[in-house]
Amino acid sequence: MADQKPLILVTNDDGITSVGIRTLVELMKQLGSVVVVAPNSPQSGMGHAITISNPIRLYPSDIFGDVPAYECSGTPADCVKLAKHHVLKDRSPDLVVSGINHGSNSSISILYSGTMSAAIEAAIEGIPAIGFSLNDFTSQADFSHTRDHILTITRSVLERGLQRGTALNVNFPARTAEPLKGIRICRQANAKWQEEFDERRDPHGRRYFWMAGDFVNFDTHAEDTDEYALSQNYTSVVPCQYDLTSYGMLDELKNWKL
Repeated sequence: MADQKPLILVTNDDGITSVGIRTLVELMKQLGSVVVVAPNSPQSGMGHAITISNPIRLYPSDIFGDVPAYECSGTPADCVKLAKHHVLKDRSPDLVVSGINHGSNSSISILYSGTMSAAIEAAIEGIPAIGFSLNDFTSQADFSHTRDHILTITRSVLERGLQRGTALNVNFPARTAEPLKGIRICRQANAKWQEEFDERRDPHGRRYFWMAGDFVNFDTHAEDTDEYALSQNYTSVVPCQYDLTSYGMLDELKNWKL
């Protein structure tokens, strides 16, 4: 069994029919044995939601030919849970990869991202994981320039592993006439969406709201962030963890004498 290929679970949040996941499956086939468990419909912006009040459906799919695949009615986090505890219950995956997402998941977007929540769910299970995202939201997005970096990063994780509880958030700039400059290890930028809500009326005169707004980067002068790397045509890599404890605040809270 020493020469057994790594078992790689592929998932996403754009749905099993997306161009991004097909690209990722093709690349992972070069590195190991691939199994796909992905949502049967788009789940963007679902964050780490899980299905607890409705049944979860899981059906085999032949969409990737000879690659075993399943479409799931649940969220990206549901997909990883079902894969780990049901589909692959006899062997835990060596790696979970999620994406390639249609749209950036840099900076604060990681908290809302279904793509990265699937990767974080794998990290919770102690499985090395990577989320891949492309800063191009169009349905005609070109993923071809990401291939070499995806293979390089994935090979490195398979060979070296990751600290337990860690997932990598990898973002690519949209394709331009210039090749990518390289890969940069970054921190998450201090940035957020400044939301606005457009109030509208439906045909029956009932009020509803449509969320809009602008992205605001408060780290505009910092050169060690994912946003800066992407702006300079680099691939950004940010190590992430699910432990949200503010350790710097622990001692201060103890002094409050609550």
